[in-house]
Amino acid sequence: MRLPESQVAVLEAASATEERTIEQLSDDTGLKPETVTGAAFDLEDEGLVSVSAAETVSYAVTDEGETYADAGLPEVRLYRAAVDAGADDAPVSMGEVIGAADLGGPAVDIALANYARKGYGEVKSGQITADPDADPDADPEAAALAALVDGEDGADEDALDELVRRGLVERSEGAVRSVTLTDAGVTALMEGVEVAATVDRLTPEMLASGEWQDVEFAAYNVEADAPETRGGKVHILRQTAERVKDTLVGMGFREMDGPHADSEFWINDCLFMPQDHPARTHWDQFALDVPPMRDIPEDLLDRVRSAHLDGVGEDGDGYHSPWTEAVAREVDLRGHTTSLSMRYLSGHEIGELEPPERFFSVEKVYRNDTLDPTHLLEFFQIEGWVMAEDLSVRDLMGTFEEFYEQFGITDLQFKPHYNPYTEPSFELFGTHPETGELIEIGNSGMFREEVLRPLGVECNVMAWGLALERLLMLMYGFDDIRDVHGTLCDLDLLRETEVLH
Repeated sequence: MRLPESQVAVLEAASATEERTIEQLSDDTGLKPETVTGAAFDLEDEGLVSVSAAETVSYAVTDEGETYADAGLPEVRLYRAAVDAGADDAPVSMGEVIGAADLGGPAVDIALANYARKGYGEVKSGQITADPDADPDADPEAAALAALVDGEDGADEDALDELVRRGLVERSEGAVRSVTLTDAGVTALMEGVEVAATVDRLTPEMLASGEWQDVEFAAYNVEADAPETRGGKVHILRQTAERVKDTLVGMGFREMDGPHADSEFWINDCLFMPQDHPARTHWDQFALDVPPMRDIPEDLLDRVRSAHLDGVGEDGDGYHSPWTEAVAREVDLRGHTTSLSMRYLSGHEIGELEPPERFFSVEKVYRNDTLDPTHLLEFFQIEGWVMAEDLSVRDLMGTFEEFYEQFGITDLQFKPHYNPYTEPSFELFGTHPETGELIEIGNSGMFREEVLRPLGVECNVMAWGLALERLLMLMYGFDDIRDVHGTLCDLDLLRETEVLH
């Protein structure tokens, strides 16, 4: 039997009685591991060897893990300091114990978070107790961390999982391929295997010299599986966003843009949302620990303050709740892109506007929501508004019907709703094509006088905020938006979904 040189080398180095890894065969033959792998698969196709793969898991200690392996886990240090302070007999001041444990910065929170979890004691009302029966020397996480640092095997799996979760250890998964001679391979070696001087391609030089007549060409297995090659493409959510933009531009709208982190003034105060409104707490939006925003027009600030405290017009009453400039200047991640609408309608962004005007944005917003099939912490909002004389709810509903018809959605339903900033207001719903369930896809209404007058707008403005991800669900039949967007998204779904036009 005549085989290429690399295949002969691998065949002779393989064993019929034990598995030899690719790395071992590479060392024995002097060939690169990738060359050995290719030769092994070719020999497997000929039935001369079998190739198996075993999953492997390895662990590496991070820099933070190295620090704790040397100094001790924060919760263990906290326990030892608590016992030294007598907390195993009676509660002791937590500050005293933390100082004695020499803990600072993030290590304090880490220690407190794991102290009770491991049964070392309790932390309550600024005092700490220590369980006298706890044994920090038997801490499984500390033992597993020490074993990894010392290069030892056999660490507790649950402890390793917890160390990975804490970022003290990194887990790597891989596969080790091994090669074993088959009976046919043994027979071939006994009968004799010769090296064939083969070439894998015909060159102009071979043709010119006539060398091609004396060489043996390598055989190609045209039935062998080829590696799958995937090209990059624009995410389906981004493609839909661009399509939405094209549709709105075609309807006569211009695009807005602006900051993702903005003041409470632009995000909420201009929308006539009282400063004690539940949606303005940290439970619903993300506050940033940055200096307050200074770039707010003083005259506009005064008019918005007056609208909140005194109302607008002769019959205006305002809110019977406190309003402070300090709160208005605080900076949050925007919970809606209506902050952009306020910037543009006020003339602050591109100068004063004369009706009629139409603007839109398709931008990301951030909310402290509970994750579920229709909610994410960050998502895209389709913001839009029209400024003109004598607008009505009928104009607003007609705009939605025209817009959604471009995406094949013609069964819109409208439900009256309350917003602090629009009156009348209503929500939009569409029917999910797979489940038949009504899905909320947006919120809309006519801006109130309390919003428009402080901005200097004297005509009607109809406005809306629509969910791009919900539009995607109605277009494609997705029932869980987390399959499309986020850390748990289904890559195969994204690769295989045909984009609708």
